[in-house]
Amino acid sequence: MTDLTALLGSRICHDLISPLGAIGNGVELMMMTPGQAGPELTLIAESVTNANARIRFFRIAFGAAALGQSVARGEVRAILDDMTRGGRLNIEWSMPGDVARQDVKLMFLMIQCLEVALPYGGQIRIAPLPDAAGWQVEAEAARMKVDPALWSRLTRQDAGADLDPAQVQFALAAVELGRRRLGVTPAVTDTRLTMRIAPAGPGNMAEPMGRA
Repeated sequence: MTDLTALLGSRICHDLISPLGAIGNGVELMMMTPGQAGPELTLIAESVTNANARIRFFRIAFGAAALGQSVARGEVRAILDDMTRGGRLNIEWSMPGDVARQDVKLMFLMIQCLEVALPYGGQIRIAPLPDAAGWQVEAEAARMKVDPALWSRLTRQDAGADLDPAQVQFALAAVELGRRRLGVTPAVTDTRLTMRIAPAGPGNMAEPMGRA
């Protein structure tokens, strides 16, 4: 069945990338002109770079991801670096080599979910499980904001019910997890939120948020 939501996401991002790139090229030319470079132009350049990275991030997170497509590690790293440069959030991508686009899509959705728990900044880590097929997703910060009711949507059939627009990633992540039959084992402390994501099976079914 065609995923019209993902196709819409791909179309919107595709149409926005070209004008943003043109703006970036124009700003770069202005900065090369003697007497033009200054703090105002630097701020505009940084904002364009961040916006461009966000669109590239959204294109993967919300867009279509066909079987057989992959994303180079360097591209993922460039998107995350440009998106977080100068901010309070750091994202560590420890996946080796190229990664299937479907996997990057799910991990980007999970990153967006974790951003909600890190309103004051912090560290996000994405790594392969050492003992099984799947991923270890972690967020760590001195101050976290974790709403168990919101995170429970990752394991609910009605994940999209009564969500705010800023929380749509939880519903989309739940759809991806269900479609791919992946189990989620979450745990939370005062300073860390950890999720083990792996194919569902005995001992690895979707579980509610619990305190470690």
